[in-house]
Amino acid sequence: MEGAARVLLRRARESRLRRCRLSQYLPPLSLLLLFLHLQTSPSIGYFYPERYLRQVVGDTDTVKLVGSTNIPVKIYVMLNHNSPHLLCVTRRLRNVELIDPVFHWHAPIGNAVPENSSVKVTTTGSLIFYNFSEEMSGIYTCSLSYKRTAEEVEKTLQLKYVIYAYVNPNFYYQFTARYHSAPCNSIYNVSFEKKLLQILSRLVIDLFCEIKLVKSECHHVKMQRAGLQNELFFTFSVAPIENGTKGPDECTSSSCDPVERLDKAKNLIERFFIQQVEVLGRHSEPLPEIYYIEGTLKMVWINRCRPGYGMNALVHPNCPDCCVICNPGTYNPHSGTHCLQCNSSMVYGGRKC
Repeated sequence: MEGAARVLLRRARESRLRRCRLSQYLPPLSLLLLFLHLQTSPSIGYFYPERYLRQVVGDTDTVKLVGSTNIPVKIYVMLNHNSPHLLCVTRRLRNVELIDPVFHWHAPIGNAVPENSSVKVTTTGSLIFYNFSEEMSGIYTCSLSYKRTAEEVEKTLQLKYVIYAYVNPNFYYQFTARYHSAPCNSIYNVSFEKKLLQILSRLVIDLFCEIKLVKSECHHVKMQRAGLQNELFFTFSVAPIENGTKGPDECTSSSCDPVERLDKAKNLIERFFIQQVEVLGRHSEPLPEIYYIEGTLKMVWINRCRPGYGMNALVHPNCPDCCVICNPGTYNPHSGTHCLQCNSSMVYGGRKC
């Protein structure tokens, strides 16, 4: 393969010398194709970003949470999923025998919680939501009346839960890289950009990830000892395609996890740019007009929340990496990261102010 690479490079340089000055910018397109042929199927290690390592608490059908008479208990329920069982007792009373207990649940608007296919109050006073939706978010109050003994005077207490819908953030990697280029007004830069994006897309297609060009700009860069240079500044993103799998029965495997697929794609892209440096470093002849500038590849992990949702580790310390529905008084109009302040927004999940 290395011998073939040398032949291709030698032929490209010989052809460039025979052509006019403009045509000398074509060989980098062949060079990009060469890099693609050099790709193999390496053994790639991947990691979960720490922000996505959450403690697994088990099936929500078996999780039971108790309330408090001091401060409202914050509960987070994934949109379109079932909630835990919300108990109308405190931790102290959970395992205590209660005589003639009476439970009354009240919705955020103050009325009794209506029971239907989405909401259920059990005979023991537990509140359960099925297929949780945005409008179910809010403060729920439970009144508990009980006796410890048959002769004791009845006691009453109130417990409050603040229930939030949440979704996982839309996440992706954003890359930037720089290439020494042809003159900024050259059409060969455009051809090179298209070919580069095609190759990057082919690298990650089997991982069901998508490459998108964010921007591409050509600038004149003054070098300390080399004068003015033309450089292409590429910015592109790679994101997992939602529900990307190789078949309907393969989603039980970890290969379906979007974070794993995204990290594998990141490793392939990093390896691709490293190989460009390695291939060019094997040759002593002058570099082509368009080539990757070593060390300029940078990447950053980016989170985005859907409109009406935001991330806030201070407000939601138990769900710091969740996109939680915006509280009344806040809103998120676009796919931003945080809920913005807006005193006129009086609903959960505000999208406008």
